[in-house]
Amino acid sequence: MRSRYSTVREGEGIALILLSAENLSKHYGDFVAVEDVNLDIKEGEIFGLLGPNGAGKTTTINMLIGLARITAGSVTIAGTRYTDLVGAAQGLMGVVPDESNLYDELTGFENLCFCGSLYGMRKGQRELRARQLLEIFDLAKVGDKPFRTYSKGMKRKLTIAAGIIHSPKILFLDEPTTGIDVASAREIRRLITALNEQGTTVFLTTHYIEEAERLCHRIAFIVSGKIVQVGATGDLLRQGRRDHVVQFTLDRDLQGVRGDLETAFPEFTITDGGDGIVRMASQNPIDLIPVMEWLKDQGLKVWEAKLIQPSLEDVFVRVTGIELAKMNKEKEGRGGKR
Repeated sequence: MRSRYSTVREGEGIALILLSAENLSKHYGDFVAVEDVNLDIKEGEIFGLLGPNGAGKTTTINMLIGLARITAGSVTIAGTRYTDLVGAAQGLMGVVPDESNLYDELTGFENLCFCGSLYGMRKGQRELRARQLLEIFDLAKVGDKPFRTYSKGMKRKLTIAAGIIHSPKILFLDEPTTGIDVASAREIRRLITALNEQGTTVFLTTHYIEEAERLCHRIAFIVSGKIVQVGATGDLLRQGRRDHVVQFTLDRDLQGVRGDLETAFPEFTITDGGDGIVRMASQNPIDLIPVMEWLKDQGLKVWEAKLIQPSLEDVFVRVTGIELAKMNKEKEGRGGKR
């Protein structure tokens, strides 16, 4: 057992490691869902686990919070190594699953108070905290209404409020804005940022690249149960900006000529964003003329060709080989999660 926090040098200072996962693995029979995941979450940061559905995000978060038994590896939280007893650290954690776990028949206030009781909060303490959270999350006017009457965005906010009623050291959010409208998603992101600014460490999973870029201080890319890259968001963006990227707007999708385009220009990383949007990235300057002539020969009309500033999406595509179009399809119709 570790008796104190681990530390890591950060610039001219020292950062405390609030959570550490070492060689974390999860097997279901012969199927390997997560393999040798190593992560250090620094106190006070927003850390994002980014990947498509089925990549191992939910399995990873479930092992970290004690909902899934760890096949191999260990978890250290606030200086104590829990190994197979992660559940013993639940008082240090706030957990917001991707689907609400609150009770439809209870009011918002009653749900919060019930969650507070699960963490051993006294009656007066949890009622006061519940009232405060209803105000903070702009839910005071519906606090006495049944949870089943809430909109999706309101349900998401109350679920987050329930996850922090006991003022945890670290808040786990699994796909925090999936399935809610744009305005509600924007408000949820604002609340996450505000919670972090007040001192809460946040670990979130997402398959929204723009969400990870907007919220997270550091990001890990996970694909097929393996972490393929971890870095500060700014560092990842700077890494991408070493590339040259051209975006073409075509009169139609690449359809059957995508493979031929990759064969004709093997030095480029090609991203098909759908709706006739194609990006080509290279570490060297891109000569547009040969590409445009090739597209013309294939019967594709180029409406626009422009140089663009590489984004986190470009870095993700280059590192993982997974395109935004695939991620978008998963947003629209989420099948089985892992």
